[in-house]
Amino acid sequence: MTASSLFGNYARSNLEFDHGEGVWLVTSDGRRFLDCGSGIAVNALGHCHPHLVSALKAQTERLWHVSNLHTIPEQEGLGRRLTEATFADKVLFTNSGAEAMEAAIKAARRYHYDRGEADRFHIVTFEGAFHGRTIATIAAGGQEKYLEGFGPKAPGFDQVPADDLDALRAVIGPQTAAIAIEPIQGEGGVREIPTEFLRQLRRLCDEQGLLLIFDEIQSGVGRTGKLFAHEWSGISPDIMAIAKGIGGGFPVGACLATDAVAAGMVPGTHGTTFGGNPLAMAVGNAVLDVVLAEGFLEEVQSKGRSLKQKLAAVVDSHPNIFSGVRGHGLMLGIKCVVPAGDVVGVAREAGLLAVPAGDNVVRILPPLVISDDEMDEAVARLDATATAMEQKLELEGAAE
Repeated sequence: MTASSLFGNYARSNLEFDHGEGVWLVTSDGRRFLDCGSGIAVNALGHCHPHLVSALKAQTERLWHVSNLHTIPEQEGLGRRLTEATFADKVLFTNSGAEAMEAAIKAARRYHYDRGEADRFHIVTFEGAFHGRTIATIAAGGQEKYLEGFGPKAPGFDQVPADDLDALRAVIGPQTAAIAIEPIQGEGGVREIPTEFLRQLRRLCDEQGLLLIFDEIQSGVGRTGKLFAHEWSGISPDIMAIAKGIGGGFPVGACLATDAVAAGMVPGTHGTTFGGNPLAMAVGNAVLDVVLAEGFLEEVQSKGRSLKQKLAAVVDSHPNIFSGVRGHGLMLGIKCVVPAGDVVGVAREAGLLAVPAGDNVVRILPPLVISDDEMDEAVARLDATATAMEQKLELEGAAE
């Protein structure tokens, strides 16, 4: 086999997919896989959704790229729809979630700089967080495994345990600009931040003149049954980073903010060559056509409750493999007794694609359009996975 010309930074499977439809992916040799990873929560509407395909095809025949030196009507339109549906007054489009978080960090720092507080640039984040792979966002996430080997940690990020208000209060000082948190930690193991803690963060920010940043890159765009997960808490941030689902598979992210925060981002403070290009905007608008349609989010809520119950039954049936199920809507995680990576590998052999996460969790992130029958099939394949792993453990025990 010829050596790859690609960097070796991914631990790839040997699967080569040729095409997909809905929740299904088909390899070049004809094998079908039920995709409960959704490209890590990206393919919110599944593969080759006809409305998204039509929107992208139509745009490719008109215009691909003009840069942000000019007005882009499709960008204005998607920005307007996002502000009408959220807390935000303004939107900055990017290409990815990490770029959206970078913009959020810069906007928060600039907000205080414009108020004569240039030294107020620290952002408090939480253990188990994941905010991206850039130098700044790995510092924000604070996880040693992502920081190792890349020089000194970028300054300006203070981490505390999640749901520890005393630790949070202790670290806040005259240097603090903002608090950044994922309402549900995705890479950290599908760990939900308690609603009351999110409300306490809002109160604390208001009391101390801090900005509240929500990272909804993985939990947003309908994944939990609300357009954004923080809506379940009844509070709003000052800044929000989104990506993944808003493009339905096309690279697009965005930083949403209030007028007060966005006011500091004047010409010359930030930019992106490709962010908000007409192709991405056409797909983003098409995604919202579907997600914001009457009844769609309510269906996601119903599917999420049903799937979580069915997964819980599998967990109960296989206590030597699984120990619990967690998450909200169709952002679910199964805590494992055996290594989560092994579960993902055996599930793949059973024709089910899932995603590993921190805290020894397997993420179940199906497209939001998954049907009841397809959920049953996913559960059956997970059950078969657990059975196969139990048999393997029995054989290993007998061999000893």
